[in-house]
Amino acid sequence: MDWGMQNRLSRIIKPETKKTVMLAVDHGYFMGPTTGLEQLDKTVNPLLPYADTLMLTRGALRYYIDPGIDVPITLRVSGGTSILNTEMLLHEGVTCSVEDAIRLNASCVAFSIMVGARYERDTILAFAEIIDEARAWGLPTLCVTAVGRDMVRDAKYMRLASRLGAELGADIVKTYYVDDFETVTESCPVPVVIAGGKKIPEREALEMARGAIDAGAAGVDMGRNIFQSEDPVAMIQAVRAVVHEGAGAGEAMELYESKKSEAAARQ
Repeated sequence: MDWGMQNRLSRIIKPETKKTVMLAVDHGYFMGPTTGLEQLDKTVNPLLPYADTLMLTRGALRYYIDPGIDVPITLRVSGGTSILNTEMLLHEGVTCSVEDAIRLNASCVAFSIMVGARYERDTILAFAEIIDEARAWGLPTLCVTAVGRDMVRDAKYMRLASRLGAELGADIVKTYYVDDFETVTESCPVPVVIAGGKKIPEREALEMARGAIDAGAAGVDMGRNIFQSEDPVAMIQAVRAVVHEGAGAGEAMELYESKKSEAAARQ
């Protein structure tokens, strides 16, 4: 791995803890103005000091994010279907070139593969091409293991999808937290981060993060469980406490409540 690749990865996965808190706000590429991201800049800007990397699309980056920020960008470069499609997210292709990602100073590019879905082959081969192009520029790749509506989310599937992404050449794999998650991380040779998924109660989200870290995850890539929280700034700080400081879910929940109370008192 060359210096540029290592440098970019070290900005995302912090060398001190070997962990990362990724803030995913790329939902608009298939969901449009997602609840909490109607005015993306107003939601995201207060969260940036606590994010190790910001994951979003090139349009959102250009239109909403100040170029003066010092937060590494993980740029989504796949898409092609919307939430209205009956086979939602099951036939993604390349929506942004590696050249444009470099122009936007991305530190990593993210692409979804649809393992086991009807268009599995198309997404895997397209991602392989992205990996080749990105490697030529020393740009890391994040493999997002998307799951279809009718597919079972269990350790067997996540092991298969995660290992496949790594075997293709991905530098980081993003997948879902499931029972026996340690078998997923143990069988994947690159760092694994968990997706936050749909909004769940704050305590449950923190318990999920704690469980994933204990099972060997390199961090989280949370979106809705942060920006749809009653207090997003307090929530991302609580998540950081779990990921980087070893806090338990109860301790992190206390931090969340404390930060939320402080914010309310200032209003």
